[in-house]
Amino acid sequence: MELPVVNEGVRLNAFRPSVVSNGKAASSSGESEYYGYFGDRCSVASSRADSSITGYETLDAPPHYDFYANTEVWGRRRKSRPSLYQLYANPQEDFKPPVYEESPVGHSGETTDEDDEDEQKEPPAEPTRFGWVQGVLIRCMLNIWGVILYLRLPWITAQAGIGLTWVIILLSSTITGITGLSTSAIATNGKVKGGGTYFLISRSLGPELGGSIGLIFAFANAVAVAMHTVGFAETVTDLMREHGAVMVDKTNDIRIIGIITVTCLLGISLAGMSWESKAQVVFFFVIMVSFASYIVGTIMPASVEKQSKGFFSYRADIFAQNFVPGWRGKEGNFFGMFSIFFPSATGILAGANISGDLKNPTVAIPKGTLLAIFFTTFSYLIISATIGACVVRDASGVLNDTLVNSSNPESCVGTACQYGWDFSECTQNGTCTFGLINYYQTMSLVSAFAPLITAGIFGATLSSALACLVSAPKVFQCLCKDKLYPFIGFFGKGYGKNDEPLRGYLLTYIIASCFILIAELNTIAPIISNFFLCSYTLINFSCFHASITNSPGWRPSFRFYSKWLSLLGAVCCVAIMFLLTWWAALIAFGVVFVLLGYTLYKKPAVNWGSSVQASSYNLALNQCVGLNQVEDHVKNYRPQCLVLTGPPSSRPALVDLVSCFTKGLSLMMCADVMTSGPSASVVQKENGEKHVSWLNERKVKSFYRGVVSSDLRTGVNVLMQGAGLGRIKPNVLLLGFKKSWCSDSPQALHEYIGILHDAFELQYGVCMLRMKEGLDVSHPPQSHVNPAFDEGPESVCSTLSRAHLQPSTITTITSSPEPQTTTVFRKKQEKKTIDVYWLCDDGGLILLLPYLLTRRNRWSRCKVRVFVSGRPDKKEEQKQEVLALIKKFRLGFHDVEVLTDVYDNPQPHNVQLFENMVAPYRKDQSPKQDLGCTPTKVCDGPWMITEQDWERNKAKTLRQIRLNEILLDYSREAALILVTMPVGRKGGCPSSLYMAWLDFISRDLRPPVLLVRGNQENVLTFYCQ
Repeated sequence: MELPVVNEGVRLNAFRPSVVSNGKAASSSGESEYYGYFGDRCSVASSRADSSITGYETLDAPPHYDFYANTEVWGRRRKSRPSLYQLYANPQEDFKPPVYEESPVGHSGETTDEDDEDEQKEPPAEPTRFGWVQGVLIRCMLNIWGVILYLRLPWITAQAGIGLTWVIILLSSTITGITGLSTSAIATNGKVKGGGTYFLISRSLGPELGGSIGLIFAFANAVAVAMHTVGFAETVTDLMREHGAVMVDKTNDIRIIGIITVTCLLGISLAGMSWESKAQVVFFFVIMVSFASYIVGTIMPASVEKQSKGFFSYRADIFAQNFVPGWRGKEGNFFGMFSIFFPSATGILAGANISGDLKNPTVAIPKGTLLAIFFTTFSYLIISATIGACVVRDASGVLNDTLVNSSNPESCVGTACQYGWDFSECTQNGTCTFGLINYYQTMSLVSAFAPLITAGIFGATLSSALACLVSAPKVFQCLCKDKLYPFIGFFGKGYGKNDEPLRGYLLTYIIASCFILIAELNTIAPIISNFFLCSYTLINFSCFHASITNSPGWRPSFRFYSKWLSLLGAVCCVAIMFLLTWWAALIAFGVVFVLLGYTLYKKPAVNWGSSVQASSYNLALNQCVGLNQVEDHVKNYRPQCLVLTGPPSSRPALVDLVSCFTKGLSLMMCADVMTSGPSASVVQKENGEKHVSWLNERKVKSFYRGVVSSDLRTGVNVLMQGAGLGRIKPNVLLLGFKKSWCSDSPQALHEYIGILHDAFELQYGVCMLRMKEGLDVSHPPQSHVNPAFDEGPESVCSTLSRAHLQPSTITTITSSPEPQTTTVFRKKQEKKTIDVYWLCDDGGLILLLPYLLTRRNRWSRCKVRVFVSGRPDKKEEQKQEVLALIKKFRLGFHDVEVLTDVYDNPQPHNVQLFENMVAPYRKDQSPKQDLGCTPTKVCDGPWMITEQDWERNKAKTLRQIRLNEILLDYSREAALILVTMPVGRKGGCPSSLYMAWLDFISRDLRPPVLLVRGNQENVLTFYCQ
């Protein structure tokens, strides 16, 4: 093939790849008319009508950010890549593109005046966004630092000693550090929006666990506001009481101060994130000043008053004495100290909780969180070591307790004796009021200026309360917008440029105020700590689970994590929950499981690509591959059904019957063949999910598979050969009876019978359902309903022939939900019979199906009757033989009837009816009888019945006529009739004659009739191996 010659009239620059921008293609030579064609439905030949299309022109667009983004940038239209249809379709052909080709503009393809007005509007106000320092680092450090740092860390150092205190600090920080690594990995695996912890967990583990954690995490943050506020109020109340200032009493003073404080914090929050962030910076500055005051105080020489209270500045022997444990009291053990300290290491999610207000969450969250853990851990270690090197464990605070004034200096015990102080008496009596182990305000004692430590306590409590007051509404707002739980959507509305959840702020304020009024949170505090730990557990497990599933979508840009470390962190968090308070841990898990159960029951219609989905895929894939290593055994045979339903909603009876013996047991796959023109794939794409939704709503456990084919038989053949996966593949074909075959085209009839022959050749069992009222409930038939499965009063295959002659009406397709029609197979069956006519042995499928039916509650009251053919002289003997065989199969059938008249000649009028039925297809008949013969319809084709065919199959024909008479005699009142399907020999039995057999067997019967033919291989066995 010769390459096109580039002449002077062709400029490659003119055909540079262009990018669609909301239906317009921007290029150096103007907008591409090709895109205009798909927008305006007009011909491509416009300005280029006079120029030939060269081989250099292409619509392929280079990579662009807009192709993958879900949001638009102000000031320009969002670009979109050309679709596959636009690339391969011929632009000179004047036909409409498929309906699945999404157009970013209106149906006319032209931009509206409203769009133009939107372009001219001013850019929206830019919301306040924070960097990693102000948004994450400072916020996390403030939330980690708390009252325990100032009031309990010196006491823990005295109890556990400096060595074990460092172990406690490092162990706590290791757990929070692992959680920080897991958080960083999840936060960098895609664009993070608002919602913080809830967003990270729900998008990783799915809405079930994410929703439950989001709700309790938001509630825990709301109650934590009250906890920190009460801590502040208690400190203020104690200061007031020291100076003799009391409003009412201690409890009511805490309530009053707490309500006033939380109201002020609410005002700061409602003022906007910028004001809240500024307040946090102020608190951070206050805490840093208090630290500086403390460090300076440790260096300054100790005054006599401070020495009497146990402070002697840095001393090596004091450090050595305080390095080892000095357990006292019932809490004097390692785990007791660990349970007290660990809550002070939490708070690492304060930055992630405002992920929607960060400039770049994927950078800010890892960087700020990990650095916050490092700096706070360092500060805890420094304070523990410095205060342990300066202050003794016990001191009286009495200025006269010196060695000079001591009556017995030789009996002085303790390190303080070396510095001229004798605290032996109060140490032995347990009456010392100062020292590391007795005085909680030791940091104030050591500080260069004690009020700064008090200011630090205020800053730590208020900053933590403010952080929780902001975190709770942010997390709750995201949960409300996802609509996982009822009655909470009201609180999801946002206001202003920052989408502030003002209603959420008010709800958090009300919850916090209620708990502040209690003024005693010692009982509820452990539950809150366990809720936070529960969140840490799931974050670590989310990282582990996403890693272990090996999903291609798990590609975090933060690489410094380990799935096994994450698993270890999750296990440690669970252990700590029970270590802190076992009953609170049980309550936390109980709440999680209740919310989890509700979400699993409701099954919210969300799809976030969670790791649970990836895990389900891996599990299913591994199980399917594992089945390949196990050979099939008759004991494990299951009827795996390929059901030719067309759209499942059009034949609900067929779906319901098959579901009765496959639900929870074996494979069911509803299948449809599209033959409605060149764009049949459009129907499949538009309606595939709708059919699955219909099946799910009907609670039918079935797959749906549709194929596009030029004709019905080819499409069904493709389904039979290609459906399934490994050993999970269909082995039984079920279809509806072609009720209107007489009035249909013979080509369609031949195609229908050909499907049965194809199934037999592929070793399928075949079942055919016939109901007196028909199967098809779609009125009028939809244009995309495959006519070959039509069971309505109209001819199915005549619809097929018309489908090839008339233009497609695909553009009228709608995706409205299909109604749920009640069928006889969904009702509780009365005490009737299931009649099984086991006239020929096909391997036992005709016996297995009624057994599976009677295992269902709705069929349990029906009795199974088995009819077999036999001789009159051996009727009882044959009955006992069949009963013995059924007993060995353990089917539980006890009613067997031997039909001795099945081989009698049928009634003459029935024979005449059959002959009239096939008369239009008889080839050797007189012209008077050949009323329906036309050159193209009847007189030629493989469906014609020659005299030789008639004589060859005469005995079988008479048997089918007689069988119908027997069915009418014995089974008029049955709930269901199962009959062995006759097999027409391929090439020896014309399709019209075979179809007439199937028709006449089941004609004029009120109960549903299921014609069954196995593949002649055993599906039942009475052996145990």
